[in-house]
Amino acid sequence: MLNTFHDSVVGGHSGFLRTYKRLASELYWEGMKSDVKKHCESCITCQRNKSLALSPAGLLIPLEIPRQVWSDISMDFIDGLPKAKGCDVILVVVDRLSKYSHFLALKHPYTAKSVAKIFVKEIVRLHRFPSSIVSPQDEIFLSHFWNELFKMAGTKLRKSTTYHPQTDRQTEVVNRGLETCLRCFYSERPKEWILWLPWAEYWYNTTYQKALDMSPFQVVYGRKPPTLLSYGERTFKFFGR
Repeated sequence: MLNTFHDSVVGGHSGFLRTYKRLASELYWEGMKSDVKKHCESCITCQRNKSLALSPAGLLIPLEIPRQVWSDISMDFIDGLPKAKGCDVILVVVDRLSKYSHFLALKHPYTAKSVAKIFVKEIVRLHRFPSSIVSPQDEIFLSHFWNELFKMAGTKLRKSTTYHPQTDRQTEVVNRGLETCLRCFYSERPKEWILWLPWAEYWYNTTYQKALDMSPFQVVYGRKPPTLLSYGERTFKFFGR
């Protein structure tokens, strides 16, 4: 059972608190908290692939709290991944209110136009054009095409910098979590990270977030995510082969 809630593609090799919260929402046994703690601390995969998280340098300038889900988002790229099915970049898109995220695989070389196309296809299609986007000083987000597109859509573009970030750093936190999760599953088969990406997105969005006191899924949909037990342990063993 601990393997299902921690080691599986949906458990995501989360830390103690997130693993415990996921398990406690469905099961209870005497000494469960101690068992979960021991399992997480002794996980060899976690020990090999997780590193100490350090806060980035720079003065934090917090943004106002959004009033609606998917009205204000942040975006960033995870670059330098092993090429898998031609893709070697992940576009990370995070809703600033709910922390709900989408992870979109991209191919080099990508342009402002190609990123905009996948943004419309995968984000606007589901959530509409946002009121604002926080993004780093990447050439894609600085391009004329990108700025004109969102000007027409009525979206306010905000740029963050290393020393004066106009962001609560949500995307940076999500990036670190995603990279760690993927490493836990693709470390022995680096070119297969893209196969784990949809499950990494599901894992992140259904995982307890301390700042929310619930999962992003619950904030967006107003209900708890489906229980792991409803799927059956064989489901996750199948995808973990």
